[in-house]
Amino acid sequence: MIATVSGKISAVKTDTLVLDVQGIGFEISVPKPLLAEVEKGEFLLLYTHLVVRQDLMALFGFRTEEEKHFFNLLLGVEGIGPKLAMSILSHLSLDIIRSAIVSENPDIFSRVPGVGRKTAQKILIHMQGKISPEGLEAGIRAGSADEDVLDALIGLGYSVVEAQSALQAMPKDTPDTLEDKLRLALQYFTH
Repeated sequence: MIATVSGKISAVKTDTLVLDVQGIGFEISVPKPLLAEVEKGEFLLLYTHLVVRQDLMALFGFRTEEEKHFFNLLLGVEGIGPKLAMSILSHLSLDIIRSAIVSENPDIFSRVPGVGRKTAQKILIHMQGKISPEGLEAGIRAGSADEDVLDALIGLGYSVVEAQSALQAMPKDTPDTLEDKLRLALQYFTH
C-alpha cells in the first residue's frame, strides 16, 4: 500500500489537491480543513489510504496518523464508504468525534450531511472501546453547555467546523453556562 506521499502542492481543488511527487501528480482527497490551510507550491507530507474497487481507485490523505486511524475506523462502520468518512472528518474535528463517542452522543454525527440517525448509532457502537478519551479537555466536554452552544451557532448559520473552532478557542476557565459560552463564541466570530 501507499502509506505516505510527500511533495509539492501543484493544485488545490474543491475536495482534492494534487501533490507533485518527482514529476508525477497524485490527486488526493483530503479533509476540507486541510484544504483551507495549504497553498499551491507548499511542500506537504500526507499519511494516505488507497481505496481500490471495481469502480473506484482513489487516494485519501491526512495530515496525521491519528486522523488516518479515525478514517479507517469510520470505514469499518456498515454503510460508510470513503466519501462519507471523509465528509465526517471534514465537518467534525477529532476532539469532537472523540467526545461524541465517549459521551455516547449520536446527535453530533447526525449533523454531518449524509449521516442519518441509524448510521450515527452504528458509528457509536463500532467505535466505542476503540477511541481513547485522552485529550478530551481540548474538545467539547461531555455533559456541559457546549452542545447547546454548538446547536445555537449552527442555528445562526455557522458551519459545524466554525462552531467547533469557536468552542475550542474558549478559555478553560469559562463558566459552564449557556449564556456565557454563547456570548464568548459570538465574540470569537467578531475578531
